[in-house]
Amino acid sequence: MGHPSLDLGGKVAVVVGGSTGIGRALSLGLAEAGADVVACARRKDPVAEVAAEIEARGRRTLRLTVDITDRGSLEAARSEVLTRLGRVDILVNSAGRIKRTPVLELGEEEWAGILETNLTGTLRACQVFAPPMIERGWGRIVNIASLNSFVAFFEVAAYAASKAGVTGLTRALAVEWGPRGVNVNAIAPGVFRTAFNQSLLDGTERGKELKMRTPLKRFGRVEEVVGACVFLASDGASFVNGQVIAVDGGFLASGVNQ
Repeated sequence: MGHPSLDLGGKVAVVVGGSTGIGRALSLGLAEAGADVVACARRKDPVAEVAAEIEARGRRTLRLTVDITDRGSLEAARSEVLTRLGRVDILVNSAGRIKRTPVLELGEEEWAGILETNLTGTLRACQVFAPPMIERGWGRIVNIASLNSFVAFFEVAAYAASKAGVTGLTRALAVEWGPRGVNVNAIAPGVFRTAFNQSLLDGTERGKELKMRTPLKRFGRVEEVVGACVFLASDGASFVNGQVIAVDGGFLASGVNQ
């Protein structure tokens, strides 16, 4: 048996962007910790696949597609979750996009699109799913920040600005909603090789530099983000609010590595 304060039995979690990459790992990890988990995303097939895996772990789920840029789709998902599962206790915001573009070539449309998904999308999901938590006086929101929330990576300015915004938003919501029983925190994953970023990492000078600057000398495995998320979603994190926990193999701690 694990520690009782980390047991998510009886809780209902919604993971936006929960069907691939880190989001998928978090959806399955929350289910393994006892929660019923609704992993929602834009594409129907990956949503169905992760739902089947959640059910295989003995938990309840729903097969819901949402678009983080469409408030109506989030509201429809919230209604469905409340009607069929009875409550929402935990929200994880894992939907995101990145594109590498030099700033002088960065069009306003691309800039706005990345902020729309990563920052405004996080706000939107929080606004939609927090009210039932606030009403019951208990909730956990876990946003997904980035190393780019703290340090800049070459030629991803829009992504960096959006993720710095996510940390600011996390703190603002923590101050506003913490007194009402909803703790808001974020995880800043280090470098994890996923379908999302593999072209930026594999066999590139950038990939080599990222590994060299990570004291553990490797990229992360997506499952390694799960522990931080389970903790932040649990009673064990009852006095943790407005924090950004880096799960980065020591990247942010590192100055000179040789």
